Amino acid sequence: MRRRATTGKAIGEAVEELVEKLGIKKKLQEYEAVVRWEEIVGGQIARVTTATRITKGTLFVRVKSSAWRNELTMRKDEIKERLNNALGGEIVTDIKFH
Repeated sequence: MRRRATTGKAIGEAVEELVEKLGIKKKLQEYEAVVRWEEIVGGQIARVTTATRITKGTLFVRVKSSAWRNELTMRKDEIKERLNNALGGEIVTDIKFH
């Protein structure tokens, strides 16, 4: 009969420690900004945009029209704040709409 070890860590805790040791926590948080773009910004903005990548804190977002690009550029600070609140830190430092 096998006994279950009681001194082990929870899987989530072990994964979190590994992420920290590997130094990839920031990269994973950045990736989350791209993956969760639609959820965070909402359907109206998501229908006319696609978050394509993030590099060194700058999120690149493809926009379907110049009118929307202008609108989103004016709302950049608001969108950046929503993203960072959802991601739990200062992950997105700038957004480039193209």
